[in-house]
Amino acid sequence: MSKILIVEDDVAFCTMLKTFLQKNDYEVSTAFSGSQAVLQIQNDTFDVVLTDVRLPDKDGIALLSDILNKNNDTQVIIMTGYAEINMAVNAIKQGAFDYVSKPFNPDAILQVIKKALESGESKEEITQKPKKNTIDVSRKTPSSFVRGVSDASKKLGDYIALVAPTRMSVLVIGDSGTGKEYVASSIHKASKRAEKPFVAVDCGAIPREIASSEFFGHIKGSFTGAVNDKVGHFEAANGGTLFLDEIGNLSYELQVQLLRALQERKIKPVGSNKEIEVDIRVVAATNEDLSQAVKDGDFREDLYHRLNEFSIKVPPLKDRVEDLILFANHFLEESNVELDKQVVGFSEEVIEAFKKYDWPGNLRELKNIIRRSVLLSQEGMISLTVLPNDIAYASHTRKQTYGLFKNQNEQELILDALEKTNGNKAKAARLLSIDRKTLYNKLKQYDISL
Repeated sequence: MSKILIVEDDVAFCTMLKTFLQKNDYEVSTAFSGSQAVLQIQNDTFDVVLTDVRLPDKDGIALLSDILNKNNDTQVIIMTGYAEINMAVNAIKQGAFDYVSKPFNPDAILQVIKKALESGESKEEITQKPKKNTIDVSRKTPSSFVRGVSDASKKLGDYIALVAPTRMSVLVIGDSGTGKEYVASSIHKASKRAEKPFVAVDCGAIPREIASSEFFGHIKGSFTGAVNDKVGHFEAANGGTLFLDEIGNLSYELQVQLLRALQERKIKPVGSNKEIEVDIRVVAATNEDLSQAVKDGDFREDLYHRLNEFSIKVPPLKDRVEDLILFANHFLEESNVELDKQVVGFSEEVIEAFKKYDWPGNLRELKNIIRRSVLLSQEGMISLTVLPNDIAYASHTRKQTYGLFKNQNEQELILDALEKTNGNKAKAARLLSIDRKTLYNKLKQYDISL
């Protein structure tokens, strides 16, 4: 029977989690402070330690070091609120197995524990790992996917999961840099066509003169310069998904050809008399109002409806503040790998600056800024000195600003957050960028009852 230690100062939550894990056949011990946990790990050996990132007498990072120094085979899972995600990611860099955000689904924590135990069992079968309490960021290969925690991100994920298994054409709408191609790729990977090609085409980058050849191919000698046969994007994507980015940039003539190809599922390469049958799914994307373009006569209405069987709106980064640090840490990992650096995180001043900035370039701008900052950083943390001035000294421009309230109208901010979340305290805490314990203390302080 696997042994688990829960380190959590919220006695009620700790007891509930212990009972749940015991029902799932784990031997569970508890500690309500870091010092209690240290005593327990000195006297016993645990397969998994679940610890809150913040404890009354020490934080989870310090406790992580104690645990791994005692037994490097113990798998440590960090439990964290949204406001502490940056600390949790740093903990992973220093040897923690994973982190889970509160509140979490009981089944989700079981899955993480199971993976942690499997990881521990397979250690002797794989190449020797670096010691867990050393930082080896540059050798870590980050995943290409970051699942946000905001309501906007969850809704986006729900829509992708809903439409992916179908044959419907999808129109992805969003500002430049929001990740529309990622959404299209996610739809493809979750579809029945996942093993077939995913072909991405930037419609704004194709010269009008060769657009037909690019989309439908051509045969040798069909025009000056056609020295070989060419396979077009439609044929290359046969069986899979064709992603048409910035679809609004297509010429009217090419819109006609595209509509015919989508209706008949047949294409004819330039210079050929032979039609080729194609089985493709089209996902298109735009950062402009195509419905208005239809009204203005710049985009064919029949093609618009053919592409827009289902639409997905990708929210701008300024509306996903809760996801900001998650994305930032992801891009930090990518940049470390690419630039062979070992930057471990962001200073508190940088995090605050990121939250104040409106990110007009969205995820693309965030990625570029972090990549630049990693390159310029000579220390282990990204500081304000390596950020562009417009970000380092950004001031809030949104109508409503949330954060750790060091001002006189925090009671109003709390009430407004509760109203926006229909009284959901967990969501309100995330919106306010604080953990639930802090929110409960503030509710008590201001005698706010729901």
